[in-house]
Amino acid sequence: MIAALDHVQLAAPAGSEPALRTYYVDVLGMTELPKPPVLAARGGCWFQAGPVQLHLGIEKDFRPARKAHPGLRVTDIEAYASRLEAHDAEVRWDTGLPGHLRFFSHDPVGNRLEFLEPVGA
Repeated sequence: MIAALDHVQLAAPAGSEPALRTYYVDVLGMTELPKPPVLAARGGCWFQAGPVQLHLGIEKDFRPARKAHPGLRVTDIEAYASRLEAHDAEVRWDTGLPGHLRFFSHDPVGNRLEFLEPVGA
């Protein structure tokens, strides 16, 4: 039986780790997790905020996820959107999910990310 979601894996091109670290740590406020040595040899980065983990793995012939995406629940979504905009990250608001405020953005390699907060939370 499934008990919880452990992590979400996104792909990235070789050599993008410095840009990923800047974005996921400095812009999104996540913490980088050390990868086990056998996996660190493959490149990529792992990040965490609270119980949420995002793993960015290096993929040959990388293409960013334009439709598929993680949905990241945030608190004080307007302030969080302002944080992204202050770091020159795109914020595209969307009203298509009843009962939620949400926006979409992209990481530095083009992966789509959704940020959402239930209304009245």
